Amino acid sequence: MKQLTAKQQIALHKKKSAIVSFFKVLKANNIPLPIIEYQFHPERKWRFDYYWQQNRFALEVEGGVWTGGRHTRGTGFLKDMEKYNTATIMGFRIIRTVPDDLTSDTTIRMIKQLINI
Repeated sequence: MKQLTAKQQIALHKKKSAIVSFFKVLKANNIPLPIIEYQFHPERKWRFDYYWQQNRFALEVEGGVWTGGRHTRGTGFLKDMEKYNTATIMGFRIIRTVPDDLTSDTTIRMIKQLINI
């Protein structure tokens, strides 16, 4: 098994902490817990960050918005467009947020609206 660099270990720890915090907020709001990293396409390796299967609804968290991350650079942006457009054609509903807003009232309110609670 490949050893993670210190930077990768920190990123993984932050991601796990964010998931735990997000799930606590969901539980506090009586929102069913989603599937994490759901591979939605039968041929591509595309995954949704969070997916509510019963409602065919996904939440994508877009990192690096202010730091020139993958989602905001040309190639990454175009690949995200392809992924989201394909998912929409396949009948999925998607909302997008940034890490700082993952547990915000606005994001929680949108989730509630999309899963009808």
